[in-house]
Amino acid sequence: MEHPGDESEPSVSGKAGKAGNDLEQLQFGQQQSGRFSLLPGSSASIRELGPRHRKRIARHLLALDGHDRYLRFGYIASDEQVHHYVDGLNFERDDILGIHDRRLQLVAMAHLAYSVDRNLAACAEFGVSVLSAARGQGLGQQLFERALRHARNQGVEQLFIHALSENTPMLKIARKAGARVERDGAESRAYLRLPPATLDSQLGELIEEKLAEADYRLRRQAKQFWDFLAGLQEVRRGVRAGRHKSSP
Repeated sequence: MEHPGDESEPSVSGKAGKAGNDLEQLQFGQQQSGRFSLLPGSSASIRELGPRHRKRIARHLLALDGHDRYLRFGYIASDEQVHHYVDGLNFERDDILGIHDRRLQLVAMAHLAYSVDRNLAACAEFGVSVLSAARGQGLGQQLFERALRHARNQGVEQLFIHALSENTPMLKIARKAGARVERDGAESRAYLRLPPATLDSQLGELIEEKLAEADYRLRRQAKQFWDFLAGLQEVRRGVRAGRHKSSP
């Protein structure tokens, strides 16, 4: 589900920005010195992305360094190749899931790609990326679990993960879920059988989606409010500066 204004980027500064940061940290977690973290015992809100978010997805992937792009794509993708990948995303067929920080920047995303082969219609492949500043919070694990539930409810029977053998975090997540991992030199493949969907699994996912959308709207409203206050603060500074210059 998409909402108008999803592509807006925050710009918070001054005392208003500091006050906004303090409030948002209490509500959503912390992001200090470029780091992202969740509050203890909390989990990330995972939201489905759509065509409107291509620029945001591109910014996320372009922020990955060479090694991270190598682990994500299996090669050191250039900026041009990243843009080509993003332009080729099929939101009608596949599902893209994302996690935003309090500034509504995409810090982690997953691509659940469904097979285009009719003989493998009940199969899907999972890929994930997490910005370095957001690692160590279990975001990759949470995206994987969310993707599993979604794939199951979409009738997927088998999930595949194609990863480099050195991508130990991804392979660890797969093994933890019970996947069978086969290594072939520098590459590894994981296979995970999914159980059929149930009423509980479908209702559970629906609730997750509603909560994620509500959380995102709250973050967006908070960002807009603090952006507004930051703008007022800048105007007031300008007025004070003007009075100071005009005073005898």
